[in-house]
Amino acid sequence: MALTGIQIYKLLPQTNCKECGFPTCLAFAMKLAAKQVELSACPYVSEASKAQLAESSAPPIRLITLKSNGNEVKVGNEVVLFRHEKTFYNKPGLFVAVKDDQGAEAIRLKVKEMDQYVANYVGIDLALDGFAVEATGGAGQFAAAVKAVRSASKKPIILISHDPDAVKAALAELPAEAPLICGADGKNWEAMTDLTKANKASLVVSGASLDELAELTEKIKGKGVEDLVLSPQVRGLSSALAYETQIRRVALKKNFRPLGFPVIEFPKTLAAATQAIAKYGGFVVLEAFSPELVYSLLVLRQNIYTDPQKPIQVQPGVYEINSPKPDSAVLVTTNFSITYFSVANEVESSGQPAWLLVTDAEGMSVLTAWAAGKFDAERIAKAVKTFNIADKVSKKRIVLPGHVAVLSGELEAELPGWEIMVGPREAVDLPKYMKQVL
Repeated sequence: MALTGIQIYKLLPQTNCKECGFPTCLAFAMKLAAKQVELSACPYVSEASKAQLAESSAPPIRLITLKSNGNEVKVGNEVVLFRHEKTFYNKPGLFVAVKDDQGAEAIRLKVKEMDQYVANYVGIDLALDGFAVEATGGAGQFAAAVKAVRSASKKPIILISHDPDAVKAALAELPAEAPLICGADGKNWEAMTDLTKANKASLVVSGASLDELAELTEKIKGKGVEDLVLSPQVRGLSSALAYETQIRRVALKKNFRPLGFPVIEFPKTLAAATQAIAKYGGFVVLEAFSPELVYSLLVLRQNIYTDPQKPIQVQPGVYEINSPKPDSAVLVTTNFSITYFSVANEVESSGQPAWLLVTDAEGMSVLTAWAAGKFDAERIAKAVKTFNIADKVSKKRIVLPGHVAVLSGELEAELPGWEIMVGPREAVDLPKYMKQVL
């Protein structure tokens, strides 16, 4: 049974050291009871107290880790319904399914192509997390398909079969790995549980209702398998959304442990896959691969699971675009990743050479950083001096973003001898500006 905030407080050191990030131990205890922090944030809690607090400190959504050849996929461990409440920790694992009746060589070639797919998004390489192998025939055929997948990729694998013999044969092809077995139901759960436990794997539990899922997870946990994933057997977008929201809500708000696990989804459409990533799929298994489909889902996932309090940033510094010369102009922007790539891509496409000075604005966009006092004349001048821009150029011209034209006078005072110019407000207008003005 979960402890209250006061009960947790009595087990804490009660030193009010503030090292956990909260002003008092009582405040920390209340957050711990609400599943909004982890016990590890307290550096001085005793081992005896840790044991008693294990239930209250455990995340309401269990962390599930799939391992293979040095690769890992982690899902779960979430403590909030909405990202703005705190943050989301582990992105949904994005997998693509292959059926075992396609032939070993065809499977190998198909998986190899998908394994090599990488999309670069604002400086971040995005890729699939793994592959799911679906059984359609006997144990030998299933094992051969798994072997073919493993020969083409080192990424984690999901085994989709309700036949314990087929799963056993497939597991023999994955020694020393921790795959996800999909799955257990009301008929085969005991045999599947034994296989999962013997191979230190994770297990998907299927059920037609939340009551059936909760009953099965309790039975399986009773046999010593804790790493579970839920698969509600529902049809349609609205039913899937309702079930997954209910599972997340009762796990977080009611601390209902029988449903405190990630969910696996098998979307048939882009809309279903989009919904699964947003609300609240832990594993999302696509039935087909296409670059445009996967790219859109990877970008969506990245945007949702980027902590809004920690924006995507690029390294401050001087970036050379189109082989700039000493008489090329210096453009200034912030280190917010999207801002940087917007400017850099427009300049590159223009064919005009330029030095791009990226200042440290703590990952904020131009206007946001200016409003927050993180992008001003003093900071820009400091960047010019820190990165020795004067040594790179013979013609001292620096171009400010149009949105912060107000800084031009102050920057002239900070950088005597430099010509301060004001560029366009939008990055898309840079090519025209550079050709006509610079």
